[in-house]
This record gives sequence, structure tokens and C-alpha cells, in this order.
Amino acid sequence: MHKKLPKIFIFIDKYNSEIFKNKNINIGIVYRNYKDENRENQLIRIAEACKKSRYQLFVSNDLKLAYKFKADGIYIPSFNKSKKFLNLEKRNIKIIGSAHSQKEIHKKIEQNCKAIFLSPLFHIKKSKNYLNLHKFNYLSLLNRTKIFALGGISENNIKKLKLLKIKGFGGINLFKKKPASKRPVFIKNNFF
Repeated sequence: MHKKLPKIFIFIDKYNSEIFKNKNINIGIVYRNYKDENRENQLIRIAEACKKSRYQLFVSNDLKLAYKFKADGIYIPSFNKSKKFLNLEKRNIKIIGSAHSQKEIHKKIEQNCKAIFLSPLFHIKKSKNYLNLHKFNYLSLLNRTKIFALGGISENNIKKLKLLKIKGFGGINLFKKKPASKRPVFIKNNFF
């Protein structure tokens, strides 16, 4: 039986016990750390916490680790142009990815991604360019795939997500700044 994709995704690079205190089970965890030599030790803790909290786990860019830790899926970052992730549905592995433009959205569709994080929606420190609400909605409506918002989402602008044609959103810094379990957006089960 296939589980539906969660509506809220939390991108993490290491285990954080605060994230797993929330009772909302409509959450996906994307483990995205390419530099840590102890990735497997981190994933042991994260996979156990996901199983206990009934969160879906996605491992970024590493199919072997996804299999080893029985992840629900794999996350393909925008820089990965490979097609080696095709035909994973037969093994009950969901494929999600990220894109920054129409060209990258097409690439993710070719890679068989069932959902695509389009980013950055709002201004972020590491990039001068961001989509803004109008361009984001245009790209979202132009493509017949599940689009999720990512990039620059904060407590100040999260209500603007209701203006978008999206299936959910992902956050990185949104869940790092203070205990995630105490955030209003985290507690609500019916944000969308």
C-alpha cells in the first residue's frame, strides 16, 4: 500500500530531537547532508525517530542509503541530472526532487519525480534570485506535477503560501531557529 506524500517536509542535515516531538504525522523528513563522514550514524537515529513518529523519510541523492535504512523515498537535488533513479516505484521508493526553473522541472519529470520542490520562493541569503509569488504560480500552473514550495519560507511570510497552487511546502531554516514543535505552522494539521 502506498502512503500519500506528506504536505510538510523538513530538510535536515543532522538529527534534532525537537523535530520529532510534534504529533502531526503528515510530515516528511529529507536528510540532506553530503559532507558528513558519519552520515550512517546520523541516519540510524533519524530513521528510528521517523519510524517512531510515523514520519516519512527521504534520503538525498543516495539510493544505497535509502535502501539500507528503509526510507520511504529518495530526494534528487537540482544539480543531479542523472537518470539512474528511474523505475523505483516497483520497489516502493518514492522519488521527489528540486528545481529552480522550467528546464529543471522538465528534467525532474524525466527522472520520474512524483513531486518537485520549486525554489527559492522568497529571498534567501545564498542567492540573489528568487521566484516570487507570480513566477512561482506561473511555473506551478504550467506543469502537471505536484509542486511544493521551498526557499525563504519564514513565520513572517508563511501565510502567503495559501496564495499558491501547491501541494505542500518544505523548510530548512524555518524549523531550525526555535524548537520546531512549538511553531504554530508545525502544530496545525490542516494548513492546506
